[in-house]
Amino acid sequence: MRNSISEQSFYIESEEEDDEQEKNLGKDENEEEGNESDFSNYSNENDDDNNRQQSKPNSLASAWPQSYRQSMDMFSNVPSPSLNFLGTPSLSRLGSSFLGSSLIRRHTPEILPSLQKPLIPSAEEEKAPHRRSSHGLLPPIHPRKSSMKKIPEPSKDAHGITMSRQSSYGQAVVNGMNVLCGVGILSTPYAMKEGGWSGLSILFIFGVLSFYTGILLRSCLDSQPGLETYPDIGQAAFGTPGRIFISIILYVELYFSCIEYIILEGDNLSAIFPNAHLSLGGFELDARHLFVLIATLAVLPTVWLRDLSVLSYISVGGVVASVLVVLCLYWAGLVDHVGFESKGTVLNLSTLPVAIGLYGFCYSGHAVFPNIYTSLADRSQFPAVLLTCFGMVTLLYGGTAVMGYLMFGDSADSQFTLNLPKGLIASKVAVWTTVVNPFTKYALTLSPVAMSLEELLPSKHAKSHVYPILIRTALAFSTLVVGLSIPFFGLVMALIGSLLTMLVTLILPCVCFLRILKGKTSRLQVSVCVLIIIVGTLSAVIGSYSAVSNIIQSLS
Repeated sequence: MRNSISEQSFYIESEEEDDEQEKNLGKDENEEEGNESDFSNYSNENDDDNNRQQSKPNSLASAWPQSYRQSMDMFSNVPSPSLNFLGTPSLSRLGSSFLGSSLIRRHTPEILPSLQKPLIPSAEEEKAPHRRSSHGLLPPIHPRKSSMKKIPEPSKDAHGITMSRQSSYGQAVVNGMNVLCGVGILSTPYAMKEGGWSGLSILFIFGVLSFYTGILLRSCLDSQPGLETYPDIGQAAFGTPGRIFISIILYVELYFSCIEYIILEGDNLSAIFPNAHLSLGGFELDARHLFVLIATLAVLPTVWLRDLSVLSYISVGGVVASVLVVLCLYWAGLVDHVGFESKGTVLNLSTLPVAIGLYGFCYSGHAVFPNIYTSLADRSQFPAVLLTCFGMVTLLYGGTAVMGYLMFGDSADSQFTLNLPKGLIASKVAVWTTVVNPFTKYALTLSPVAMSLEELLPSKHAKSHVYPILIRTALAFSTLVVGLSIPFFGLVMALIGSLLTMLVTLILPCVCFLRILKGKTSRLQVSVCVLIIIVGTLSAVIGSYSAVSNIIQSLS
């Protein structure tokens, strides 16, 4: 579904005025607001339209969280080779409490206080001719009066850092897969064990439904100017409470992902060094507790980093790491002839709810899909981007589940790396790849949560280095405590997938779509959305109850 003013017609109409606006651009270069400079010739005759169009963006100006866009771009996007790697270390308002503006190098204004509208390009950035983007839809006084110029030169922010708003189709696909291909792939054989062969159909059903809800998010973004992120959609649908509720859900999901990384490190390192232990002041730490503590201390300095661009580059290897681990599994099975003796079961009804949560976790990428969409140079490619991402990821997850279950059957652990024979080269490569990968992901995953909390600091502490360090340290050690208290990788993942992912991926996109586009949807769309909401709600209730019950039983 497209906005009432299509991008194509918008561009054609604006081209007729490009020459005149480019002449005026030089004259208005020093004005404070790019919106005023680009449209000064039309301000008198369109003041009413201007007020109406800007009313919605202005309502987001003080809404928490303002750091969502920059933090999620940093977390999910593959840096473009054209980026200035070092950047400028000056401080922005949101990141200034600890993070330099070198972090905020993608799609985000460097200095937010001077803006009348949140999460849109700065005045200097608006003056620069650049790409298709939902940012360009915010300033116009009239749909025909656009500052967007179809000029191939990349735009730059206030510090001269190239902004990658013209994401190509290929880069968008890699960004999407970088989010979707996570640690969930390690548990797909375990999900097969819990659900049986028939349970694998849940993976494909969730894949189809998640693809459709991703398209719904695009429709919500196109419904009105100024919407760029998932929290923006929540505010458009339910006001500030909707924005805050969705933001909290998204941040809690990221926080629990960090807990999963800590548990993952403890499980795999203790499998490599099972006899490791430490006696300290009368306290005895076994291998798992020891390595969980070591892993937390090892990632703590990365959480303090002022510039995470290095980790952002390295984290691109997340897709490569996932593929490499899967290839090692196939190598162990096909070349080293491990397993293929278990036929498995057709359906396990008693443990099927756990499988629902595990399969649901595989598609927890909707938090950043709006960012990917608004960053595309050609936004009409978004459905193709989603289709490619979901298609490739579903095949990767499904193939891993089948191969792992054929090899290990009902003895499959929550991570198939724990089942691989210790002496094989493929096993060592898989395990160490699994161990190393979270060290690049942890800080990037935790940073959005930390930045949102830093926004709540009093203004007098906004530029302090101490409080952000304390916040990030507290968050890191809290993941350590939870990871030690609930050391069940598969069950925690099932809980995340059942409760949080069902909300973010299936339920909320449909609810927001029906709310924002009320009266503009067809009966078929309403019926499909209601069906998805029912499926998501039942999956969330059944899966969450089962996961919590199993966690309590395992702890007792």
